[in-house]
Amino acid sequence: MLWYQVVFLAVIQGLTEFLPISSSAHLILPSQILHWPDQGLAFDVAVHVGTLIAIVGYFRKDIFQIVMAWCISIKDKRSTSNSRLAWWICLATLPACLAGLVFDEFISTHLRSLEVIAYTTIGFGVLLWLSDRYGRSSKVEQDLGLKSVLCIGFAQALALIPGTSRSGITMTAARSLGFGRETAARFSFLLSIPLILAAGGLKTVELVSSNITVDWVSILMGVILSAVSAYLCIYFFLKWLNKIGFFPFFVYRLVLGTILLLIVYL
Repeated sequence: MLWYQVVFLAVIQGLTEFLPISSSAHLILPSQILHWPDQGLAFDVAVHVGTLIAIVGYFRKDIFQIVMAWCISIKDKRSTSNSRLAWWICLATLPACLAGLVFDEFISTHLRSLEVIAYTTIGFGVLLWLSDRYGRSSKVEQDLGLKSVLCIGFAQALALIPGTSRSGITMTAARSLGFGRETAARFSFLLSIPLILAAGGLKTVELVSSNITVDWVSILMGVILSAVSAYLCIYFFLKWLNKIGFFPFFVYRLVLGTILLLIVYL
């Protein structure tokens, strides 16, 4: 890839991984619309590492407390709010992992198209806005339970479909269940960590077992730019979320989806 393609894709990955507008769609679109070369496996690994650095760096204190509480709960059989949160994250991750194992090949073969991305971008954008517009905000993180966690987890599995948005669909599910915006966003972000680890790990295994020549300059740029853009995205998103809500993201998805439909059918 040329340097400006590396910069664009790394920043786009960092921003869209955590905004409710679908990172997979935005990484597919440049090659579909601008006819750029596929970014390749090595670059996918790089930007996954970058976004993982960002999310772990931002929530480092929370993650430390959650992991420690989880370990203590296993050792001493003592439950706390943080240890329960750790178990909820593990449980909510399972549906997406299982769905990925079963449907990955089908999705890669049949659903990575502009038409699918257009419809999912619009459809799940509408659901995001409706859940935020009419959902209550009475529940907090301590109100997470088996039913709500499974609901969010199964919703997350839908994000395997390009254009859905992992963060968007999990926040939609959480808002529909009555959780406040900040709680929905925080749980969604924490829930991303095991999935990014799993996806990055699988891609790393594929990369190591292949004979791909690695452009280390592009890889380093990808890691740094995706990490910085993702960190800033998380910071400002959580800071402004209660003020702006999800309506601007609904409008963006509606406009983007409409443009894609015009490209497909005209």
